[in-house]
Amino acid sequence: MVMAKLTEEIHLMTLVPIGVIHTPYKELEDIPRQGRLSSEVCVIEVFSEYLPGLLDIEQCTHLFVLFWLHRGDRSRLTAVPPHDGREHGVFATRSPNRPNPIALDIVELLEVEGNRLKVKGMDALDGSILLDIKPYSAEMDSLPHARIAWQDTWEMNDRRVPLDKRSIVGR
Repeated sequence: MVMAKLTEEIHLMTLVPIGVIHTPYKELEDIPRQGRLSSEVCVIEVFSEYLPGLLDIEQCTHLFVLFWLHRGDRSRLTAVPPHDGREHGVFATRSPNRPNPIALDIVELLEVEGNRLKVKGMDALDGSILLDIKPYSAEMDSLPHARIAWQDTWEMNDRRVPLDKRSIVGR
């Protein structure tokens, strides 16, 4: 009974694009390993019918941005992250290749011009589809004690991490 209900809901599931993301990253190899390590200014263009949803957005310093990884490989269930060299399940990694290629960035909001948000910290390909925006709150969203055990030896400040070809979308 539960599975029948779940199957019915799955068939009704719909995502509606609410905008498009403009970045300088035209090719997969251009994308920074982690958006927050990038100083590039990007523009989130929200479609005009969703403009009322931006009311008071300028009061936020940082935002969660959910977007569609339109070049993600949905069939891959494992990935080899940088700095580790071992295979892990995609749900234990931040690989762009996953069954539902939904990405989540935390960006700094720099400026609001109508339906255009200038932000810093994106790691999306130019033209990526915007799914949602939510305010980021350090008080509610930060979990300093959270960890991924296999990442304990990483240096997050290494901005020049070579991409492992097995983790690049579409390869």
